Amino acid sequence: MSHRKIRPNIARVAKGIAACAGVLAVVACSNPGTPTAAPQAFAPAGGGVETSVAPTATSAPTATTAAPNGGTGASKPTATTGKQVGSGSTPRCATTDLSLALGAPKPSPNSPGQVDVPLTYKNTSSRTCALYGVPGVDLNGPGDPNGPVYHLPRVDNGVKYNDVPAGSTATATITILKPAEGSATWTPTRVTTIPPGQTQPLTVNWPSDLPVLRQDAATHPGTYVNGILSDPA
Repeated sequence: MSHRKIRPNIARVAKGIAACAGVLAVVACSNPGTPTAAPQAFAPAGGGVETSVAPTATSAPTATTAAPNGGTGASKPTATTGKQVGSGSTPRCATTDLSLALGAPKPSPNSPGQVDVPLTYKNTSSRTCALYGVPGVDLNGPGDPNGPVYHLPRVDNGVKYNDVPAGSTATATITILKPAEGSATWTPTRVTTIPPGQTQPLTVNWPSDLPVLRQDAATHPGTYVNGILSDPA
């Protein structure tokens, strides 16, 4: 075989090897070291995959009964404060331990269209008893398309515990929404209330000049009864 034929072949092979080496060098430079895996979601210690969630608003603790809102001319009640007396171990006041009286109506701090009427219980027994929570309250009056009885919603904003010594009092305020001028009026004749934890009612007359706006079907009526607060000694 001629040496002239071998040398061109060797030259071509050498050029091919050099070209391949150049390609490998480019590949090696573009992928240095060990390839990096695609990013993975962080797995918490408890297992599963951690996800990112948009923060949600937190709300303040709510009362047992949602605070009503009477719409136009009324607003939901503000938080009330009262001195907590006792620890919950004193037996509750029975209906027979109590007498009932209505205080003078006064403008409500919640809204100019609302009036607060104190519903005051007096411990007429010879022992200390506990009176706390929200009493049941019905306003009784003349005939109405909704009936002669207006069952009031309750707002649990009173004291958690409240011991009432013999001869002392405690009060649950009735907040009412008065009718607007020119609207139909309904004036109760008496109040029937059942103290918390009891089944027997107490009754007292309602002021004859104090009408109430009936909102029996309203989701957030402007008339309601508040929780019991201790009265100053």
